[in-house]
Amino acid sequence: MQVTGKVKLINAEQTFGSNGFRKRELVVTTDEQYPQHILVEFVQDKCDLLNNFSVGQDVTVSINLRGREWVNPQGETKYFNSIQGWRIEAAQAAGAPAGNNFETTSAPAASSNEPDDLPF
Repeated sequence: MQVTGKVKLINAEQTFGSNGFRKRELVVTTDEQYPQHILVEFVQDKCDLLNNFSVGQDVTVSINLRGREWVNPQGETKYFNSIQGWRIEAAQAAGAPAGNNFETTSAPAASSNEPDDLPF
């Protein structure tokens, strides 16, 4: 999955616990009729991917949705979701070539002497 939009916020890296778990958050504002502010977490070595980006930049972020279950001390089950980023790229400007290397060719024109044997 991907989220495309403008970088609204890049938080500083946070470190948790004695094991050195690292997390960094990014907020991307989508460009649509009703813009959404999407919080994306980058964890461990992926935190460093955000070093080359800044607020206001158009980006495309590749994400994974994560869900987990937690049972509190009262025995109630709670569910939590997070969005984790694993790649971030500068978005291409509108009208720029997509960067693929595919050749486009047109099909040969059908001759009026050839039978039309298509089933539709």
